Amino acid sequence: MSEQSGEMDLTARETFPRWTPVTMRYSDQDEMGHVNNVAIAAYIEAARTMFLKDLMDRFPMPAVDFVLARLAIDYHQEIFYPGTVEVGARAVEAGTKSLVTGYGVFFQDRCIATAQCVNVCFDMDARASVPLPDAMRRDIAAQICL
Repeated sequence: MSEQSGEMDLTARETFPRWTPVTMRYSDQDEMGHVNNVAIAAYIEAARTMFLKDLMDRFPMPAVDFVLARLAIDYHQEIFYPGTVEVGARAVEAGTKSLVTGYGVFFQDRCIATAQCVNVCFDMDARASVPLPDAMRRDIAAQICL
């Protein structure tokens, strides 16, 4: 995965319309003294779930949610406890049954990681993927053009 998705530079703050602050925990450190890669994945997960919750609140679908099919993270710099990171989130691409989302993890003014997730629209009762509703796909397309 590159730092850019199409024309979107995931290392630039201005790329992101939505932000989730996440406070680092003491237990996020590893034996090297920096915040561990798994903790950074959890920070991205916090932003991903908030982004998708907002989307699902605007387009309610009973028994339908998004499941994570892929997570790819590029680590750019290390960070150290304590502090708060800000995770920017945005839509990158809408498929027939999936949504690609992009993330930038920022500590102070530095981008320390970028990520992309493939999220599949999933019927929890049928246990199967389902198409994104047309209205949701149009909304996502409008977000991508921002």
